[in-house]
Amino acid sequence: MAKKSSKVIISCAVTGAIHTPTMSDALPITPDEIAEQGIAAAEAGAAILHLHARDPQTGAPTPDPDVFMEFLPRIKQSCDAVVNITTGGGLGMTADERMAAALRVEPEMASCNMGSMNFGIYQAADRFSDWKFDWEEPYLRGTDDFIFRNTFKDIERLLERLYRGCGTKFEFECYDIGHLYNLAHMADRGLVEPPFFIQSIFGILGGIGAEPDNLLFMRRTADRLFGDDYVWSVLAAGRHQMAFTTHAAMLGGNVRVGLEDSLYIGKGKMAKNNAEQVAKIRRICEELSLEIATPDEAREILDLKGGDMVAF
Repeated sequence: MAKKSSKVIISCAVTGAIHTPTMSDALPITPDEIAEQGIAAAEAGAAILHLHARDPQTGAPTPDPDVFMEFLPRIKQSCDAVVNITTGGGLGMTADERMAAALRVEPEMASCNMGSMNFGIYQAADRFSDWKFDWEEPYLRGTDDFIFRNTFKDIERLLERLYRGCGTKFEFECYDIGHLYNLAHMADRGLVEPPFFIQSIFGILGGIGAEPDNLLFMRRTADRLFGDDYVWSVLAAGRHQMAFTTHAAMLGGNVRVGLEDSLYIGKGKMAKNNAEQVAKIRRICEELSLEIATPDEAREILDLKGGDMVAF
C-alpha cells in the first residue's frame, strides 16, 4: 500500500487553466491576486501550492516565465509552502512552452501529466452567454476536438530536464488507470525514483469518472504497481471535490483542493477564494482525527530538495 504517514498533505491548486474569468470573480488572474490567494491558502493549511500563470490583462493562461516571476518570489518570502509549478500549462501550449517556467525557476516540485488524453471542457461553455473576454468561449468549445499531448518522449524529456537536471520532484497527475502504468514504465526504466507523489484525478471528461468504485480501483492499482514506494493524493473536479477528497483522506490519502479544480464551496455556493476551500477540507480532516502536514513535514514525506535550492 501507499507510503504510510500520520499526516495529511493538503495541496491547493490556485488558478489553473480550465476555468475562465467569466465563471467566477474569485478566480485569481493577476500576479498580485495569485500571490495573495496562494499565501492565504498556505496560512489556511495548504502545504503545497500548485501554480499556473495568467495574462494579467485578459486572464488567459500563459506559459511566460516572466509572469511566474511576478508572484513566485513574493510567495516564497511570505510563506513556507512547497511551490509546485505546472508543466501542464494551458490548452494548445507546446511541451517546451509548458516546461519553460519550471526550467527557469527549478522548483521543489512540478506537475507531470502521465499521458496524452482527450480533455473535454467544452460543455462548460453552454452555461454562459455574456463573456468577459473574447478568448474564453472558443477556448472552451474547441476542446471537443482537442488532445492534450504528453507522449512517452515528452515525459522522458521532462524527467531528464527537470528531475535529473534540476532535482525537481513531480506531482504525477494520473487521469486514468493507464497513466499509472505509464509511470510504472518510467520507473522500470530507471528514469524516475521513489517516492512517487501520485495525484489521482477524477471527473474530467476524457479521464476516469468520479465514481467511488473508481477511487478504490485507482488506489488498488497503484498499490499493486508501486507497493509502499508512493504517496497518494486525490483531486476531483467540480461538485465531486469535497466528497472525493474526504473519502481519500479516510482511506489514508492526501488531498488537493483549489479554484483550479472547483469554483464551489458547497452545493450551489461559489467559493470566495482558495483559502476557504483549504480551511474546509482541513476542518473535515481534523474532525476525522487526522493531522495536517506542515510544509516541512511534506518535504520530508516527499523527499524534496528544500526551498533554499530553488532559483527564485
